[in-house]
Amino acid sequence: QVQLVESGGGLVQPGGSLRLSCAASGSIFSIYAMGWYRQAPGKQRELVARITSGGGTNYADSVKGRFTISRDNAKNTVYLQMNSLKTEDAAVYYCSCIIYWGQGTQVTVSS
Repeated sequence: QVQLVESGGGLVQPGGSLRLSCAASGSIFSIYAMGWYRQAPGKQRELVARITSGGGTNYADSVKGRFTISRDNAKNTVYLQMNSLKTEDAAVYYCSCIIYWGQGTQVTVSS
C-alpha cells in the first residue's frame, strides 16, 4: 500500500508563490507517474500536472508557464511549484499515484 502526505498549502496573495510537497511511502514510488489534482468548492476534481517516472511532464492549460512539477525519487517526494498564483487557483490540492490519494492540502489565494 502507498501512503501519500501533502504539505505546503496555505494563504497567499494573488501573484504570490507556494511550493507543495507530497511524500510517498513505499518502494514503488520511482516507477510510477505522479499527479497533482485540485478541487475547488462546487467543482470537479481536475488534473493540474503530471510527471512520469522518467520525468516527462504535462500540465493543465490554465497553469502552464506558472506551475512546475518535479520529483525527487531518492526522497520519494513530488513537488508542485506554483508561481503567479491567481484567485482561481484556490482549491484543495491532492497528490495521486496509481489508485492512491493523499488527504489534500488547502491553497487559498486572496488579498
